[in-house]
Amino acid sequence: MKKTFLFLTSALLLLTSCLSLQPQAEATPLPPATATQPVNLSTFKAGLNPQYHAVIDELSNASLYQIDFVINDNLYQITGKQSVDYTNNEKVTLNEIHFRLFPNILGGKMTVNNIKVNHESIEPKYSLNDSLLVIPLEKPLQPNEKINISMEFEIIVPRSVDLNYGVQAYYSDVLALAHAYPMIAVYDDEGWNAEIPPQSGDVAYADMSFFIVTVDAPKDLVLVASGIETNVEETGNRQRVRYEAGPVRDFYLVGSPNYQEFIREVDGVTLRFYTPGYMQAGAEESLDYAAQSIKVFNEKYGAYPYTELDFVSTPTLALGIEYPGMIAITDWIMEPQMGYLEVTVVHEVAHQWFYNLVGNDQLDEPWLDESLAQFATMEYFTERYGEEGMMAFRRELKGRWAYVGNEEIPIGLPVRDYSGVEYSGIVYGRGALFFMELESFMGAENFSAFMKSYVANNAWGISTTEILRLEAELSCGCDLGELFEVWVYR
Repeated sequence: MKKTFLFLTSALLLLTSCLSLQPQAEATPLPPATATQPVNLSTFKAGLNPQYHAVIDELSNASLYQIDFVINDNLYQITGKQSVDYTNNEKVTLNEIHFRLFPNILGGKMTVNNIKVNHESIEPKYSLNDSLLVIPLEKPLQPNEKINISMEFEIIVPRSVDLNYGVQAYYSDVLALAHAYPMIAVYDDEGWNAEIPPQSGDVAYADMSFFIVTVDAPKDLVLVASGIETNVEETGNRQRVRYEAGPVRDFYLVGSPNYQEFIREVDGVTLRFYTPGYMQAGAEESLDYAAQSIKVFNEKYGAYPYTELDFVSTPTLALGIEYPGMIAITDWIMEPQMGYLEVTVVHEVAHQWFYNLVGNDQLDEPWLDESLAQFATMEYFTERYGEEGMMAFRRELKGRWAYVGNEEIPIGLPVRDYSGVEYSGIVYGRGALFFMELESFMGAENFSAFMKSYVANNAWGISTTEILRLEAELSCGCDLGELFEVWVYR
């Protein structure tokens, strides 16, 4: 039976708007959570695919966040406190620790106070429009040495979706809280890696961490978050919900009084979609697409890492946005006849392998996750719909590239070096076509072995362009220098 495929980029650029700080409304939170306690990381096995349980010991020095959020009754004012056990996993001594305060560049406002390092008060420094918090250390932190960093914070959430697709906003009865806590920046070959991200790219670049998060919120707010829900308490008109997530690169939280839950099971993974009831048809179709794509990607790349995968409909201006173990789908495509739902769901599911399981710098090397997620989507369409599906998606990729005149712009540039149309045409179009060319050059058997070894060898870490090239060359026993010069490099 013939099937028509429609596709659309999520590259929408909007004007900046300002949100004024307003007085805090009266809240009736539950009593404060108990003080930070030592954590046995084996507790995180409950949310992890059993095939990956051994990674808990391998990541024993990953950062452990313990966060308490209190969501005000008005749903756009939030207070919190955070304690992080941080280990210097670098080979150099660290004299300061950098945290990203993303609300300050996502249209809202975050203020931080009462910062302590090992219970000693510290005076911080700020930069990048107050989106970078620099904590100087009185005593340099040696390799493998651990410290505790604690702080309190307040957030005013924007009530529009004007910036960065509305990933952090209270809008249309949905509270979306992406990157809504002080997040430790990545230390890499550039040192502490931090910048103000372009509007067209993803903002987060993070190492794997563990999270124990308690959310104190109005009782009628249906909450969905990264990881698994481990406890719920209700008192009066408030609820406190505890989540455990890890290892993950980020913690994402969404709430709406209108959400209903729809469930599906596939290969030991519980799939849930949270959306208003009138969108049930779209939710059910999305779960079908997710189940089929997980089967394909499990076979081609390795097992999905968690026991759950949650979807939420939000008013985001992107078609879909990936988070660890969670995916946000824009509400306007939830009507299946719109034609964008299948490709969006599959692309975002692919990101659970390429962005989360195998990490990368999404601002400096976006092709490592976006181009791979596009190629993985093509593999899904090939597996599910045969030659017709593959050709349809290949035409979409070529169409994106043709929109920028088939210019041989390198696919391996930072987000900031592309215009909006170039980012879509090159990273989402030409980048995926590169992997088709790579498969043809290496041969199907070698390419399949390469993809599996690439994921297995770099799971839970951070990949680079050179790591990917080396993995490919080891699989084919060939020199890929000329191919990478033509497609990838500057």
